[in-house]
Amino acid sequence: MKDLENKNDLTFKASKDFIAKSYIKKDDYDTLYKESINDPEKFWGEMAKKISWIKPYSKVKDVSFQKNDLHISWFKNGILNVSYNCIDKHLKTKANDIALICEADEPGNSKKITYQQLHDEVCKFANLLKYNNVKKHDRVTIYMPMICEAVFAMLACARIGAIHSVVFGGFSPEALAQRLIDCDSKLIITCNEGKRGGKIIPLKNNVDEALKIKGVDVKNVIVFKHTSNDVNMEKQRDIYYHEVEKTLKKTCEIEPMEAEDPLFILYTSGSTGKPKGVLHTSAGYLVYVALSFKWVFDYKDGDIYWCTADVGWVTGHSYIVYGPLANGATTLIFEGMPTYPDASRFWQICSEHKVNIFYTAPTAIRTLMKAGNEYVKKYDLSALKLLGSVGEPINPKAWLWYYDIVGNKNCPIVDTWWQTETGGIMLTSLPGAHLQKPGSAGLPFFGINPILVNDSGEEVNDSGNLCIKDSWPGQARTLYNNHKRFYETYFQAFPNKYFSGDSALKDSDGYFHITGRVDDVMNISGHRIGTAEVESALVSSPYVAEAAVVSYAHDIKGEAIYAFITLMKDVKDCEEILKEIKACVKKEIGSIAVPEIIQFSPALPRTRSGKIMRRILRKIASNEYEDLGDISTLANSSVVADIIEVHKELI
Repeated sequence: MKDLENKNDLTFKASKDFIAKSYIKKDDYDTLYKESINDPEKFWGEMAKKISWIKPYSKVKDVSFQKNDLHISWFKNGILNVSYNCIDKHLKTKANDIALICEADEPGNSKKITYQQLHDEVCKFANLLKYNNVKKHDRVTIYMPMICEAVFAMLACARIGAIHSVVFGGFSPEALAQRLIDCDSKLIITCNEGKRGGKIIPLKNNVDEALKIKGVDVKNVIVFKHTSNDVNMEKQRDIYYHEVEKTLKKTCEIEPMEAEDPLFILYTSGSTGKPKGVLHTSAGYLVYVALSFKWVFDYKDGDIYWCTADVGWVTGHSYIVYGPLANGATTLIFEGMPTYPDASRFWQICSEHKVNIFYTAPTAIRTLMKAGNEYVKKYDLSALKLLGSVGEPINPKAWLWYYDIVGNKNCPIVDTWWQTETGGIMLTSLPGAHLQKPGSAGLPFFGINPILVNDSGEEVNDSGNLCIKDSWPGQARTLYNNHKRFYETYFQAFPNKYFSGDSALKDSDGYFHITGRVDDVMNISGHRIGTAEVESALVSSPYVAEAAVVSYAHDIKGEAIYAFITLMKDVKDCEEILKEIKACVKKEIGSIAVPEIIQFSPALPRTRSGKIMRRILRKIASNEYEDLGDISTLANSSVVADIIEVHKELI
């Protein structure tokens, strides 16, 4: 395999003007980072002063990763309210500033919410929750489209101390019910219907079906009317918000919350198939996302910031709602999808609202790259000053397109690595301090001490399992009602360290390159090869738009590589194209990584959050068609049948 240095010698630097105005420059980073690692209590004690407290904390940090004494506590005995920090504290200076820009599914339909309006709407909704006997620490499920009312609902829960659990609006009734049961949710907040890509999403009907499933014990359903269509409303249980709105007061006292009081539960997929209820608490999480938002995105007053994620995922929690609003920012939320009505939708929104900071997923970038440059170039994107990437690792080809075409070679890119469990960004290149390397997640954020270990737990310098030494304020505290699973999942494999589940490489500059999940590392003829590494090599071909690779049993190699590839627009698969694609892998990595089988597919199986479901591809590659498991979370399950049909022809 070729040396990592030879593959990552391309670097980019922000402009002198950007660096001059940035919060964190290289010398600042070096000094602050050392302090954050050598004296975390001092560093985080200072950072915590940037948020508002009702009562100061008495101890910054109290952490143990030991099996029989696993506890994580930050800012002990401090009292605060997250909703106050996101709204009330800004009212003296920003009451008339825009807090939310809400862009609808259909073009030409947006609205702006000031901080004063946000305060009033959140208070009204909080009072409705209290009227329906929602109390501190009760669990409330939010099952909504990407509209401003979803943000109102989250902040209303935080205001009265209820624990919110946001469930992505694309999940099925069965998936919703599973989450309702696990956290014993008392109330659901939803809409009559959602809209996405011009299609109606039957949210209330899905809720009705979920509530019929055994074990669900929800007392009330609050429904926002988002479309004009009527839906079933059960008397005594269901409440139409617009019918009671005028009776609700625009003031609501905040609930004082202990620093370690839970803020939210967010379910993420687990290896066993049962979702894990990741629990984040109030103070540490808020301190971490507020600081990382400001410094990673170099946010300045007046900037228009847009993260394209959904609030059903942690990115939406941390970098649409809590991080931006804690900084008094203007944050844009979008109900639709990047390709509706056509592939210019993102760029039309950026142009219309003069977006300065744009944060999206590699999936969206590759999709829009495949559509063609003409969709980007017809809009004025000159307001953009910073681009960001979040989700799976972004391959260099997509990174360069993002930089050249979207950013017009004028915007640094922050490629961010983090997880639901970490709460906020862990690895990134700070735009004013660091060079950016296409395909690299970058350097650690303040207070984060990443290391690589081999399977025996010994620290290594170049490649291995990515772990984090010590704790940080944004770290998840447990899995809801399953502290044992929390230990087994994140701390058992490598004691006294948080195990991310990812493998990574580290180059001579200290930059980390995520190579995929550990269970996505393939053992090909005794060589450990990361799926992300092979996929990056495949998409380096000008003919390839997307790629997903898995391993399958091979009589000679033990495991061999099977690649599923989507070609660029207007490219037809043929033997010559196949040879050139294989040549790219040989050039980028070496012959050992050339896929044994390459299957062309118009699309890949994705969850509704955009992640490729490699579990299904592994089954197909291994001819296990009859045991694909649950595919209800796929955005388009019909893709699976098409892939199976082509696979049968190949073998």
